[in-house]
Amino acid sequence: MKKKDRGTSGNNGFFARLISRGRNLYGYITDGVWNDTSNSWKVNVLKTANLSVRSFLNADLQMRAGYLTYQTLLAIVPALALVFAIGRGFGFQNILQSQLFNSFPAQREALSKAFGFVDSYLAQSSEGLFLGVGILFLLWTLISLISSIEDCFNKIWSVKTGRTLWRKLTDYTAIVLILPILMICSSGILVFMSSTVEKFFPSGFFTPILKWSLDFLSIVLVWLFFAGSYLLIPNTKVKFRSAIIAGVMAGTAYSMLQWLFLTGQIYVTRYNAIYGSFAFLPLLLIWLQLVWVITLAGGVICFSSQNINEFSFTDEVSRISENYRWRLTVAVMAVAVQRFNREEAPMTPHEIALEYGMPVTLVSATANKLIEAGLLQRVIVGQNEDEPAVCPSIDPSKITLGTMFERLGAVGTTNFIPDFDQRFSALGEAVLSLRKECIGAASKIFLSDLTVSKS
Repeated sequence: MKKKDRGTSGNNGFFARLISRGRNLYGYITDGVWNDTSNSWKVNVLKTANLSVRSFLNADLQMRAGYLTYQTLLAIVPALALVFAIGRGFGFQNILQSQLFNSFPAQREALSKAFGFVDSYLAQSSEGLFLGVGILFLLWTLISLISSIEDCFNKIWSVKTGRTLWRKLTDYTAIVLILPILMICSSGILVFMSSTVEKFFPSGFFTPILKWSLDFLSIVLVWLFFAGSYLLIPNTKVKFRSAIIAGVMAGTAYSMLQWLFLTGQIYVTRYNAIYGSFAFLPLLLIWLQLVWVITLAGGVICFSSQNINEFSFTDEVSRISENYRWRLTVAVMAVAVQRFNREEAPMTPHEIALEYGMPVTLVSATANKLIEAGLLQRVIVGQNEDEPAVCPSIDPSKITLGTMFERLGAVGTTNFIPDFDQRFSALGEAVLSLRKECIGAASKIFLSDLTVSKS
């Protein structure tokens, strides 16, 4: 009897330890990994996987994806009209139409409806006053959509400044004109390769290999399309390696979504019974929403793979104390001042964060606040116009802690509450008096005298 009790107790102890280890592992994967400062590939893979799931479930990304879904519906007919207009000029309209059906097999009915709208759009916009209005509406919808996509990517990358108007006109026009041509050329290359191989090998022995190769090539093109979007659309410098990693993950998720929608067409009959001829519309909306969620989640993964420390100490950053925030603010300003005094090239906020092991989110937000206070200014270093560096905007030899406290304290709106000064006059005088004393004492400490160490 005692042996049985011992065995039962041992089993219970084993399962308790197993459950405890499972909980510890789950806690590390979900939260603890972001406090792990080791730079091993295992930790980075866990961080990337963690971020992939969190990004897909992120409420903010879901909201932005819904906004882009609406704009896509507005721009889909003008975009297809432009693509088909270019396709007709090259004589590839039929190939382009079949390529669109092959690229979006889950949306054949929606594309058929859109093609009918496109034909009517091109017929009406080819003559009279509607020609000029139609072209302006087409360009506005496309540029508005691309601008919204850039804004979403810039928010992911913590980039406050977008492209200038001139760069929007040049870059967006290039994107709008080049992508349809690349789509037409890629479809032509696939058709040419298929017909050429079948001509040289008519026996059919290589048919399965050819089909597998073309399917894989289409997936590679999807990977490159997503990678190119992450590389070119954000108004900052994105590394090719990070764009490829995110492009492969987003492209694979997109291909899986296509397969799920294609294999789930059997359930469309249920929607037909409810929506009738408009059954394609809710499916199109769901598909667009998921596509944009995948695209934006890939943008977050691209950003994190390039700045993996961006999401380190996430919980701590959300609960940062004001004292620690002030210390970090002084540190960022001291780095800029001392690099200027040593006649070294100014650094971008991302470079400062990586060089001194600080969270990129905090450094970027701090730099923006220092710029707003007139203590720092953005400068272009070399040919890097996409991500400006920061340097002091006033004489560095005169910048003290008192200067920082005075200027940062004045940032923002004041005196907007009615009768506040009258009701709290004594309190206001006491606060201002203490503040003047603190600024006076801090004015004796120059930032150029503070020691800044990288290690």
